[in-house]
Parts: sequence; structure tokens; C-alpha cells
Amino acid sequence: MKHLLFYFKKYKIESIMAPLFKMLESLFDLLVPVVVAKLIDVGINNNNPSYVYSCFGILILMAVLGFGCCIVAQYFAAKAAVNTASHLRHRLLEKINSFSTPQLEKIGHSTLITRMTSDINQVQNGINMFLRLFLRSPFIVFGALVMVYIVCPELFWLFALAILILFVLVFGIMFITKPMYKKVQENSDTITAETVENLNGVRVIRAFGREEAQTKRFEEKNILLKRAQRIAGNVSSALNPLTNVVVNGVIIGVLWFGAKYVNSGIIMSGVVIALINYIGQILIELVKLANLIVLLTRSSVSMGRVGEILDVIPETTVSGDFKGDNMPVSVEFNNVSLRYNDGAENALTDISFVANKGEVIGIIGGTGSGKSSLIKLISGMYLPTEGEVLVKGCPTQNWDENTLCNTVSTVEQKPFLFSGTVKTNLLWGNENATDDDIMNALDTARATDFIKDKNDLNRVVEQGGVNLSGGQKQRLAIARALLKNADILILDDSSSALDFATDKALRSGIKGLSKESITFIVSQRVSAIADAEKILVLDNGNLVGIGTHNELLANCDVYKEIVSSQNGEGLCDEQ
Repeated sequence: MKHLLFYFKKYKIESIMAPLFKMLESLFDLLVPVVVAKLIDVGINNNNPSYVYSCFGILILMAVLGFGCCIVAQYFAAKAAVNTASHLRHRLLEKINSFSTPQLEKIGHSTLITRMTSDINQVQNGINMFLRLFLRSPFIVFGALVMVYIVCPELFWLFALAILILFVLVFGIMFITKPMYKKVQENSDTITAETVENLNGVRVIRAFGREEAQTKRFEEKNILLKRAQRIAGNVSSALNPLTNVVVNGVIIGVLWFGAKYVNSGIIMSGVVIALINYIGQILIELVKLANLIVLLTRSSVSMGRVGEILDVIPETTVSGDFKGDNMPVSVEFNNVSLRYNDGAENALTDISFVANKGEVIGIIGGTGSGKSSLIKLISGMYLPTEGEVLVKGCPTQNWDENTLCNTVSTVEQKPFLFSGTVKTNLLWGNENATDDDIMNALDTARATDFIKDKNDLNRVVEQGGVNLSGGQKQRLAIARALLKNADILILDDSSSALDFATDKALRSGIKGLSKESITFIVSQRVSAIADAEKILVLDNGNLVGIGTHNELLANCDVYKEIVSSQNGEGLCDEQ
């Protein structure tokens, strides 16, 4: 809960005023039975209408004042809760953005979504109710106990015993249900992950006719969540009937002993009414307290889950201050190996090569050969397990993070586009780019067949670019990367959705770019990398060949097999 203490201090006024006004409201509530007792014993028994009217006026005044205090308290409590939740979301997002790619993959996107939404909403509700009731309910309970001692000390023992039993029930059930609600939230993570997966893969699910199977799979996971919620709910729901049993037992005791004391002249009938009112107040507040305990139990579990993310120490892969100013662009791998997890097999083993400015480097290999792993090392998304990756002569981990991001521009095979327009998406590459700059980038990316002029820059792009074809999304992503004007351009199979003619024209346009940069082209197609100055051939994480197309045909069996398997597809157009 250390993370919440910061916000209680930040919103100190709200955190003090909310419970303060609630206590003022509860003070008026505690005085009501005393006034009622006086109204009966003095006003009605003595047939004194003026006294009855004055007591009635006092009750009206206390009701109005209590209502006003309640409104003020709820305003301050809501303000503190909403602002705290808002800041928690910003802080959590900031923390998530500081995580390295390996950390994000290890934690998982679905659990981060749940903690950002459901868990923080639970925390917000918990703070709101905590500020409103954490002092009011105990104050009413113990205040009623004090008032009982004042008006009828003979029955004080009965109320004290009841409150002791009720507190044992409340905190006992809280202790039992806390791990249950943690299980509920963990199952919520699973449901979120399943939902995200089904939404992202809806086309694949429909293409293979797997709707019923996925529905059944979702139902199985939903049943686990429902079962966990039911178990926790059943235990929590036992609190209200148990408290009612105890309180009703006290009411019976008050009526039993109260009648005897009235007949004996020890107390008056108005005192019995006051005692019944106090036990009613205790019942109401204990029910509120019970519900508050359940809510706070869930909120504390949710806050713990949020705190787990906030306590994670970011493992930055790039944390130096190297800027690379006035340094010639180059990329060098020195005996680089990469292993994603301890104990796992190497994704890359002993990779060494040098790429200099003006070169186009082709990377080819079978599925799982390590092509994407290699280019992730260049951009600093991962650090090598062994060896070192040098960009402009400096190891990637010693670079300034923002500078390295601006030095390397990557286009993935499945690019992501944001909701907005074509222009807003392309401005991610360079927010200061003019319309002419954008059109030039689109022309180089061969996207002018569907973005014909500047008016088309306002074309709407749905979230994820779902209203665009795969080839259109790839070309927009390439144009976005070109606008960045980075020293190193990485195309990770980013033209896989393009036909051969468009792909050839695209490569021709990219080849005509600045000779001061390096371009890495990762592709499954031999035709896409055949004219590169240097081709890297990967096989099972090993660099098995390096050279030009003709050199590799002469001395690299793996490359010859790839060329043979494609039957020279598209190569005739390249030669």
C-alpha cells in the first residue's frame, strides 16, 4: 500500500475532509436516539406539546446538517479517488513504457491490460468507500456503545459482547476471502488474454470454422472465473446473515431485559426505544462495514497487483549516453550469441560481420533461422548474451536510448497503424515533415497508387489499419520509416504482401536513397536480396554464408538450396 500513501499525502485536504465530515454526520446520527428518548419520556409522557415540537425541530435541523455533511464528504472522497486512479494509470503506463521488450513479453500484455483497467477501477472504488466509511462505521459502532453506557449501563455488557462477536466475524471472513479474490483477478487475466486473442484472430477463426471450438474454450475459462467468483461470493455473502443473527439476538435481549427494567422503574420506555435505535444503527453500520471489508479486500488485492508492476525494476537494454555525432555509420557483430531465456537454446550463435555506409545487406534463411532475432539486436531491443553489437563503433547498450531509436528505423512484416488518418500515421516518422516530404516518401514506398495526391493524406485509417490491405499497410509503414531519415533502415520481410513488380520497384526506390545509410533487407525471397552488396545466410541461428549472390551460389549449399527451392522465382527479372 506504499504506493497509495503518496496519493493520500498528495490529496491531504481531500483525505482529511472526507472522513471529517462523515464523522460530523455520524455525530448527528448518534444524538438522534437521545432526542427521541427525551421526546417520549418528557414530551409525550408529560403531555407537553411544545417540548415535542422543539424536539421535532431539532431532529429536522440535525437531518439537514447531516445531509449537508454527507454531500461534502462524498465530494471530497470522490475527488481523491478519481484523481488517485487517474494518476495511477499514468504512472502505470509510464512504468510499462520503461520496460524492455523481454520484460513486456515475460509479463504478458493481457495481465497489463487487466491491471490498467479492472484492477485500478477496483482501487478507485476502494479508496472512495474507504474515505467515506473507514472512520464513520467504527465511530458509529463505538459511539453507540458509549451512548448505551450513558443511557443504560445495565445493558452495556450485551452490546459489548455483540460487537466483539461481530468484529470476529467481519475480520475472519476478510482473512478467508482475500486469497479467493486474488484467484478471481488471476482468472480475469486469463479471460482478458483469451478475449484479445479471439478478437485479433477472428478472421483466422472464421476461415478455419473454429467458432464453436473457440467458444467452448472461452466458456471453459469463463467457468473457472465464475467458479472462483462464486466461491468468494458465497463466503462473503455469509457475513450479512451472520451479523443479522447476532444483531437480532441483541434486539431480543434488549426487549427482554428492557421490559423488566421498565417494570421495575429502573429505566423509562424512551430508553428502550433509544437502545433499539442504537442497535439498528450498529446493524446498519456493521453491514456497511462488512461490505466495505469485502470491497477493501478486493481493492487491496488489485492494488497489490498494480504494485507488483510498479515495483518491477526496468531492465533497460540501452542505458548509455553515446550520441554518435559525426561518426560514420556502421554495424558490426563480433562473435554475437543470443539466448532469450536462461537454459534455452541459442537463437543466434557466434555471428560476426561488418556493414558499412552505403551498403544494402540482405538477410535470408529458413523459418526460425534467427533473422528477426538478428535485427532486434541492431535496434537495441535485445542485448547479446555473448559478444557485442557495435553501431557506429559503440556497443548498443552504451547508446543514448532516444538517439539509437532515431538512428535505426525498422519496418516489421506485420506493421501496426494507429487510428486516425494516413497523414497522422506517417507523421510518427517525422512530426515536422511537410506534405511534400510525405508524398516523396509515399512515392519511394510505391504507395501513390492508392494515395494519389495530398487530399488522400486525410484518408481515414481504422485502428490497426483494418480498412487497408496487407500490401497497403506495409507500404505506409515503409513510407513512415523513410520519413524518419535514419542512418540504418531495417526492412524485416516488410514487402511480403507485395507482388514481384511492386517489390522490385520499391527496392529500386530504396536503393536510390542516401549513400550515407545502411539498409538491411530481411526476406524469404531470393529475388528481394539478390542484388544486395552483402547477403547473410542464416541456418538454425548460425551464419553459414556471407557474400554476394554469385559468391553464395558458388560456395554456400544452404543458399543454393533456397534458390533451388524457389526455382529462380523472379530472378530472371532481376538479372
